[in-house]
Amino acid sequence: MEKMEFSGKQKAEAMQYQWTKRADVLKSEALILILLTAFAFVVNRHMEIKGLYMDDLYQWFCFNDNPFIAAVFTSGGTRFRALYNLVAWTEMKLFGTHINWYVPFNIVLNSCLAYNLYRMAKRFSHSAYVGILCAVMFLMSRMSYYQIGQALGLMETMAMWMALGILYFLLEYLGSEDEAEGSRKFYLAAVLYFCVCLVHERYMVLLPLFYFSLVFKLSKNWKLWAAPTAGFALIQLLRFIFIGTISPPGTGGTDVVDTMSISSVLHFVLSQIAYIFGINAGPEHLNGQNFREAPLWVTILIALADLMIAFLVLAFVIRVLHKGKKIVPYLQKAFLFVAFIGACIVCSSVTIRVEMRWVYVSLAAALLFLSWMYGTLTEQMAKRGRWVQALPYLSLFTLYVLFMFPVEHYYRGLFPNLYYWADQERYNALAEETYGQYGVGIFGKTIYIVGDKFEMDDFTQAEFFRVFDRLNREDCVKVVHIKDLRDIGLITDDMLVIQEDPENNRFQDITHAASLFKCRPIYGFYDDGWLDERASVQVMAGSTGEIHLNFNYPRDLTKDQWLTVYVNGEPKEYINFTEQNEECTIQVDPYEPVTLRFESNFFVPNALEKRGVTRLAVLLKMTAD
Repeated sequence: MEKMEFSGKQKAEAMQYQWTKRADVLKSEALILILLTAFAFVVNRHMEIKGLYMDDLYQWFCFNDNPFIAAVFTSGGTRFRALYNLVAWTEMKLFGTHINWYVPFNIVLNSCLAYNLYRMAKRFSHSAYVGILCAVMFLMSRMSYYQIGQALGLMETMAMWMALGILYFLLEYLGSEDEAEGSRKFYLAAVLYFCVCLVHERYMVLLPLFYFSLVFKLSKNWKLWAAPTAGFALIQLLRFIFIGTISPPGTGGTDVVDTMSISSVLHFVLSQIAYIFGINAGPEHLNGQNFREAPLWVTILIALADLMIAFLVLAFVIRVLHKGKKIVPYLQKAFLFVAFIGACIVCSSVTIRVEMRWVYVSLAAALLFLSWMYGTLTEQMAKRGRWVQALPYLSLFTLYVLFMFPVEHYYRGLFPNLYYWADQERYNALAEETYGQYGVGIFGKTIYIVGDKFEMDDFTQAEFFRVFDRLNREDCVKVVHIKDLRDIGLITDDMLVIQEDPENNRFQDITHAASLFKCRPIYGFYDDGWLDERASVQVMAGSTGEIHLNFNYPRDLTKDQWLTVYVNGEPKEYINFTEQNEECTIQVDPYEPVTLRFESNFFVPNALEKRGVTRLAVLLKMTAD
């Protein structure tokens, strides 16, 4: 009896120990995720979206102006991305008019992807430290610019997450000794493959990786062979049904079949390989700065970082060659890494240009490849607990990250050179100067934009402000471009005036300044339209020279109420109030600034306030077209 009680107590203590250990692990993992997220917010602190523009605005328009089914299952276009459309449509509905939520959400999402990368690298390398280095390098990379700084970055993050998942599960399949467990990993990879093709069509190119894995395992299971094949066939069928073609589209409205050439593919492949090794092998508008223009210290640091990689790879090759008959599994996994990176490079090299965002997935896979090499070099040391022997390899990995860190920081500072950055910043400013200042007060107004050097197209002009309108009105705001302030009349409550500022690449709200320029009170005239018994104001006439004056006396009239209007000191109009509303028109030269003076023999009795020397008399509404 005592023995049974003792045994039960031991089991309880063992269970409690396991739970305590698991809780400690969860705390550590949660802390790493929090720190990675904090780091991501720090390095991306200068990124923001306040107004949608270009591809983001077009996506909003397609989702907003189409029914749910048509928005998700697009037909007649060049791309079929149903899964991405579903997630992006949901995101748009949840965020509503909170456009500034996109960047923080993208940062959190990319942090979670970095944490997932950390977990993979940790498993491959048998080292949490190496996993963290990979995650930090991933987050610091300049190639994340699009995933963070655009609403469409969601697509790149989703696709990368799934693509890396495919690579991970296929590697797990190759290393699995349990057939059932290995098959489960393979099927998971096949499911991810089907899903990623519904996010971005370029990842269809990953299909051969499944066949390579099956060949390496000498699999005769027809179900495993059929799973990715069926997924690929179904994707092609869906593409043909909805968009009428299976040919993948290029970028910028091009078609791969029309633009691809052997020479351009080879050129872009070499460019992407250079990007992975830290070299900006492309034009400034696509990467911020070409490597030939980089400072010497940047070039030196990149060379040193690549040297660390070379030493690590050389050590790996030597170690694997000494494996003898056990070399095959290592070669198979290495081949799968290279095939994955190569496939990602080739599929984004068949169009008219290479953008850094397309290389990001290859960089992530390369980091995993390095972590696996490190794990191969140190696996025996890890099993025997001799971590000191791994320090040389760990030092190489650490130095690589340390050398690249300032390089990535430098290139991040050149984001304003990217092709879309300037446009996004100026439309951020437009949103800030309008909706950001006035909120829903902008709706129903006419927004006059002075200048047209920014060349706002008709689509942006029609849709930009609709994004902020909860009522989803097509004519919520009217946008009019003018060359000069003189082209509009007096500034009224239903107008905003925005000035283009090319020197600072932004829009400026000059409504108040324009109002004073067109109509400057001297005394006795107030912003809400009230005139004192004695008042004066300077007004600039419009193109016709006509100044319309509309007076309103908000009380009961008495006998003999009159008001005289003086123009530049000369009496022009004598108004005898027989009704509460009286009006007159004064003719002057076009664009002439004139001084109007008003004198009345009445005032508002029992008024709650007195603003000037004399008492409030009448309300005035002026226009000068």
